[in-house]
Amino acid sequence: MARTNPIQFVQQVRSEISKVVWPSRREVVLTTVMVFIMTVVLSIFFFFVDLLIRSGVNGVLEYFGG
Repeated sequence: MARTNPIQFVQQVRSEISKVVWPSRREVVLTTVMVFIMTVVLSIFFFFVDLLIRSGVNGVLEYFGG
């Protein structure tokens, strides 16, 4: 594999970075808001799943534990 000198490497990196399509500010804000909303929804979901499992385990332990 041929080695490139540092100047060529920097030129290639700059060329590749210029091809990147950067998101707009609106897209970044929208995606961030969506992440926060999904985090809240999933935390509420897992809270209720945990509550259900905990109630089930407590019920089984009380039934068999006396």
